[in-house]
Amino acid sequence: MQTSQTDKVHGVNSAKIESLINDPHRLIALNAVHNFRDLGGYPTISGQTTKWRTLFRADGLYRLTPDDAQAVIDLGVKTVIDLRTDNEVKTRGTFPVDKFPVAFHHLSIIDATWNDGDTPVIEDTVEFLVWAYREMIANAAPKFANAIEVIAATDVLPLVFHCAAGKDRTGVLAAFILSILGVPDEIISADYGLTELGMKRLIKWAEVSQPDLAAAYANMPARFAAADPRAMAIILDDLNTKHGSVKNFVREIGVSDKTANTLRESLLTN
Repeated sequence: MQTSQTDKVHGVNSAKIESLINDPHRLIALNAVHNFRDLGGYPTISGQTTKWRTLFRADGLYRLTPDDAQAVIDLGVKTVIDLRTDNEVKTRGTFPVDKFPVAFHHLSIIDATWNDGDTPVIEDTVEFLVWAYREMIANAAPKFANAIEVIAATDVLPLVFHCAAGKDRTGVLAAFILSILGVPDEIISADYGLTELGMKRLIKWAEVSQPDLAAAYANMPARFAAADPRAMAIILDDLNTKHGSVKNFVREIGVSDKTANTLRESLLTN
């Protein structure tokens, strides 16, 4: 029997989570970007629900075809946050801001992307991802806070934030935002786990359309491309244990209560 991503998440009815994350409105089908997802439709502990067509997460928007970019604009997107490094932006490019009217923010989360020689030898996928996200959060907390402030600014929505694969930097930021909104940890972890399917779509596309990218993934340790929801569950549990809640943690790193309240007002519906 095949194991689904939500079978790895505990505490909430797995069938309910499966239904939520696989809502047909969630994945935005594009030609050259494969992990563009709507963060709407998730229930919160307050009884509200995250709004559809308001906040999106994605992978490398520099790959958008003209038709893809128009589809993003047709969603109403006003703002793009690019979380990639300076070098990634320089070598790969960005969302086509010269042709499509969006407010563009380059908010680099890390200084350099992972290199196999620069990471510890951790063969277990979950252990590796937990190590990586702990390091990222420890070293880049103020940068995540800055991105959250941008998302809470006036007249920026609908908004999409992205990195290269839409997995690590994007996944941690999405977890912080959804936690502020009151989405249960189990759903946050399952949403993160959807990225593994997006990675498979991306790699399959690259094999035909972008051989250099396909080669890079082929030479990469498998754990670098993984998105096991158990890793995100451990990270959230870490923050809950050490700080009382993820909401407390984001407050400690500089996200004001006013900002958190603005996010809830902007991104939740009854």
